[in-house]
Amino acid sequence: MSYTDPQSVTISGSAISLPRVSVGKDTSSYLSADGLVRLTAASTYGKRTRRSLRIDHSKISADPFIPAQNVKQSMSCYIVFDTPVVGYTATEALAVYAGFKGQFTAASDALITKLLGGES
Repeated sequence: MSYTDPQSVTISGSAISLPRVSVGKDTSSYLSADGLVRLTAASTYGKRTRRSLRIDHSKISADPFIPAQNVKQSMSCYIVFDTPVVGYTATEALAVYAGFKGQFTAASDALITKLLGGES
């Protein structure tokens, strides 16, 4: 089952519409009109169940080696739930996520700011 179409993400105060561009077995992908932002939701099943939600963001910026030329730069941010096939309910996994989310969003994202600064 796919998410609602379109999805929307707000980056730096700008809402970006992400219409669905592909649906496959256990995966869906949503892409901005300019092709610079992609949201992917996927599940894989095996000895463990892995569910992921990923955003890929690209931008055009000056090439640090040839400043007169522009290059496409990209980054990704994602979350993965890696659970045993049996033993955790969706409610229990959601409770673990809620605790994790509370930790990394506390104090205006201080933990993530430190992580991005190289702290551990």
